[in-house]
Amino acid sequence: MTRTTLPLLAAGLALSLGAAAQTPSTDEAHLPLWELGVFAGAVSTPAYPASIERSGLVAVLPVLVYRGDIFRAERGNVGARLVHTEDTEFDIGFAASLPASSNDIAARNGMPDLGTLVEFGPRLKTVLARPSPHSQVRVELPVRSVLELRGGVRSQGWAAEPELIWETRAPGSAWRFATGASLIWGDAQLNRYLYSVPTEYATATRPAYEAGSGLIAARLSLSASRALTPDVRVFGFVRSESYAGNANTASPLHLRNTGTSTGIGLNWTLGRSEARAR
Repeated sequence: MTRTTLPLLAAGLALSLGAAAQTPSTDEAHLPLWELGVFAGAVSTPAYPASIERSGLVAVLPVLVYRGDIFRAERGNVGARLVHTEDTEFDIGFAASLPASSNDIAARNGMPDLGTLVEFGPRLKTVLARPSPHSQVRVELPVRSVLELRGGVRSQGWAAEPELIWETRAPGSAWRFATGASLIWGDAQLNRYLYSVPTEYATATRPAYEAGSGLIAARLSLSASRALTPDVRVFGFVRSESYAGNANTASPLHLRNTGTSTGIGLNWTLGRSEARAR
């Protein structure tokens, strides 16, 4: 992992893991307009979907939460909230993934490294049901442009991840839980980035392969968070992925049909505004 990659990766990690620390509220009028704090966390994921090797990171960095009428920076969102009603929200979503050196991945040895991938794009969120005053079921429909940060910035196609999410908090409990099920789709360019083997990198054990568009993974996720004090919240997540239906299982870089990602963290709020979010 290069020194230039690390700060960008840390920012992505804060936004992705920090989402677990920011739990939805049915009454945003009680939340501060902005909060400043410190994030500390660790994450471990497969080096790429269907890889045997893994990537990981431990990071400590500052965190900003801002809940403006339009501009938002919270719960994995950075950008404009364009439409917001009681049950529907349309905004710009954000995601990121860890880089991986091909020197550390036997199947990719001699091939270009995998850089930090930053994804952003429009997302529609709709509440389908509220089983109780403290729970909701919603669907999220994001479509994201994928950018690779490695010695510059370059486009690597687009991805879509429709997801069904259930969130709950038991009355009187400090614990909040969320579970989700999603499918990750990639266009031909993104799948080529992950699974193609150009002729110049083909070997006796790694034949040339041209990847095509289609399913990358089916994902199940579970996250939990708990406020230890009004300023300190701990959280964690685990994701289980199946690559058995991957559109490129014939690739020599597709080495397994399952994978797991885990993360833990702590969010410490150091200051907040007196002004409330509307």
